[in-house]
Amino acid sequence: MEPFAYNLTEEEMNRERRKARELRGSQWWKRRCAKGTCHYCGHPTAPKELTMDHIVPISRGGRSTKGNVVAACKECNNAKKHFLPMEWEQYLKDIKKETN
Repeated sequence: MEPFAYNLTEEEMNRERRKARELRGSQWWKRRCAKGTCHYCGHPTAPKELTMDHIVPISRGGRSTKGNVVAACKECNNAKKHFLPMEWEQYLKDIKKETN
């Protein structure tokens, strides 16, 4: 599945990454991580091991806002890459079919 190319300028990408770094330092984010659960797989994960994932990736036009970021284990975050939520769900279904 080929990702939709969203034309963001380098400045816009840098601004969103900067906002994400600020958000990671917030008490809100620390409380999210303290729950110790990956948003995608639901597995218990040490808070320090959780990463910030943009539900709609910055490269696809997503923003670094509380409504667009979740705590995810590194494995899920790396696997999700640039997928939108519906693409990620399809990816998981396809993986499940392959293993059955």
